[in-house]
Amino acid sequence: MNENLRSDVENSSKEKKGDPCWQVTQQLHHHLEKTMADRFQKEISTAMRNEMTGAVPSLTAGVPLPKVAAHVTGVVSSTEPPTADVPRRSRGYLGERIWEWEGQRGLSFLQNMELRGGELLVPRAGLYYIYGQTYFRLPSSGETEGQEEEAQLVQYIYKKMSSYTVPILLMKSSRSACWPRGPEPGLFSLHQAGTAFLQPADRLFITVSNASAMEMDGRASYFGAFLVG
Repeated sequence: MNENLRSDVENSSKEKKGDPCWQVTQQLHHHLEKTMADRFQKEISTAMRNEMTGAVPSLTAGVPLPKVAAHVTGVVSSTEPPTADVPRRSRGYLGERIWEWEGQRGLSFLQNMELRGGELLVPRAGLYYIYGQTYFRLPSSGETEGQEEEAQLVQYIYKKMSSYTVPILLMKSSRSACWPRGPEPGLFSLHQAGTAFLQPADRLFITVSNASAMEMDGRASYFGAFLVG
């Protein structure tokens, strides 16, 4: 192609426009411009999409991470049964375990994760975002004869590994709450979240102090985790 094609086009005469060779050259020129413009637009769109979604091609190598997530909610009678009166030292964890969570109905779901005996089973290695919330209802003063003036509310999130017999404390949240003096109960919630690197077959579970004061409303007491990297 003539390197001065554009100037030739602008200065072309009626006679040159009637030349078949000139017409073919013009069609080729327009086709190349359109092809390059379409390719440029596609590359810009892909770059912008990757920027917005935070995609890192060099890390994922074009293979998307599998969707691994769970959100389980509270159900009635889910704290540790009275028959399980085991000394704390032999249990290896603080507080009272929540043995049952709802994983299928309502707001709960399980996506490539399993729920077994109140524990979330990790399917693959990776960095996980883990969170939990528990909701407490402290009775009013008329129902608390003989109780201390202040209650210590604590929530623990543990990891249990197949290669280690003692559960590992990942995080805890606590607060001091005064027993309500009026006729209305006192309502309190504990929430915590963080990240941890987990291995396949690791298990996550929650324990709490004052389990008898818990309200296992699925919108107030819940537990979950999802893979982030």
